Amino acid sequence: MKTDMDKYLISNKHLPMHSFTLEDLVQYLYKETSPEKTAAIKAALETDWSLREQYDILSAGSNQLDAVQFSPRQSTIDSILSYAEKTVEELSHQA
Repeated sequence: MKTDMDKYLISNKHLPMHSFTLEDLVQYLYKETSPEKTAAIKAALETDWSLREQYDILSAGSNQLDAVQFSPRQSTIDSILSYAEKTVEELSHQA
């Protein structure tokens, strides 16, 4: 006797297989995909619950990041700039 899942898999075997990566989903989330890839991901999100779950997690994380407001300490900024300056000097001496 066939289970509901067996029936679903048999009736939906015509669905295209896809292998979207997390990077693809991030690009889709930030509207950086081509129109063709956007359409393919959108269609896949409607049929693949696992992909949809990954997308929903990324989307929620993005929304949380948008809500965060912070400003680094000036000493942190100075340290980064100092490090970058040293790296540029080292690279110029090696050339």
